[in-house]
Amino acid sequence: MAHDTTRIAPGDLAALLGSRLCHDLVSPLGAIGNGVELLEMSPDFPGLSRSPELRLISDAVIAARARIQAYRMAFGLASDDQRIGRAELAGLLDGITAQGRLQITLDGSGDFARPEVRMVMLALMCLETAMPWGGRVIVLHDAPGWRLVASCERSRIDPCLWAWLGGGMARRPAPSEVHFALLAEAALAQNRPLRHEFDQTGGEIAF
Repeated sequence: MAHDTTRIAPGDLAALLGSRLCHDLVSPLGAIGNGVELLEMSPDFPGLSRSPELRLISDAVIAARARIQAYRMAFGLASDDQRIGRAELAGLLDGITAQGRLQITLDGSGDFARPEVRMVMLALMCLETAMPWGGRVIVLHDAPGWRLVASCERSRIDPCLWAWLGGGMARRPAPSEVHFALLAEAALAQNRPLRHEFDQTGGEIAF
């Protein structure tokens, strides 16, 4: 029996769906952002650009667009031949930092394989889950590996979630926790063993 080459692996199909959703959400958010800018420049509404209401809308749109770009990188399809420049990665990290909970520093140069950057974004989401009150993360790239080193005043650690990164499956993650399972699957697909540790004041994820 001939192999059916038209079938798509479930993981790739989910990634394609993620890419599609993010792509379709970016356009209306861009339109809202453009509308806000036009209102700010319009002579018909003097002083509107300084109003707290419009600032709130503008900041919300910027934050939503940054989050969707991060989701697109983390949950979208990542081909081995795609490369991401340092400036683009720094922009993604700045978008997360602008949302206030994490302060992220990138220590690396050159360009990077998109599957690796996808793992970086998923690892950041894992650290964000562990540091709901905020913290600091240094993203270190020392070819061929990555280290994400985190520090915080206090953390919230769920051993069942972190077990995914060690090859265990203690429980099914909730939708808001799916990045733990996705990072584990991405590491297997890239043949990159995950190393991790975390305590009350920080830790790291390396691959």
